[in-house]
Amino acid sequence: MISYNAWASSQRERFSRRRRSKTQMRTFVAIPLPPQCRALLDAIQTELRRSAAEVRWTAITSIHLTLKFLGEIDPAVVPRLADALRAEAACDPPFSLRLHGLGSFPGLRDPRVIWCGLEGETDRLGTLQSKVERACQGLGFASEERPFHPHLTLGRVRGKRNLHRLVEYIRIGSDLECDFSVDHFHIYKSTLTPRGAVYDILEKIDLHG
Repeated sequence: MISYNAWASSQRERFSRRRRSKTQMRTFVAIPLPPQCRALLDAIQTELRRSAAEVRWTAITSIHLTLKFLGEIDPAVVPRLADALRAEAACDPPFSLRLHGLGSFPGLRDPRVIWCGLEGETDRLGTLQSKVERACQGLGFASEERPFHPHLTLGRVRGKRNLHRLVEYIRIGSDLECDFSVDHFHIYKSTLTPRGAVYDILEKIDLHG
């Protein structure tokens, strides 16, 4: 039988965790997409939906090029994080990327995640992501163990129905392209709602070079 002291201690810990969860916020660092790229992805998604496959499609307004997911953090950390990111990116000039092609993880034989690929100055993108990672590590955030594979997630497969048709549509859309310039990125706050995640910009980090 549990003692009163043990029970009281567990209740205090539960209350403390609840207070922490209310004060912390879900955050990530990402590059936003310009309107013309969002419009293209919207059109591509519309075509992919015609397959009638069982896919949970990502809302177009929710598609970003994520550089670092931070999870739940104390809001007081955000100004220090922004300063660290600005210091890392101070000498980085803008660079160009291009949306190019469609694909899936782990492959078209067993598609689970539908993605849009990226081309262009991807080496510069990789350098920027490494600097973001370093700035975050300097503030105590855990390092990302998985290698950085830049892509944009369009949807996640939920069932086997009409997968063959989905794969056909993916192959048809493999020649899509849209160029854009990367001259800034954001720290975002993510709020989960019954209708999906809502994103708010907390800080804008400019690339000057």
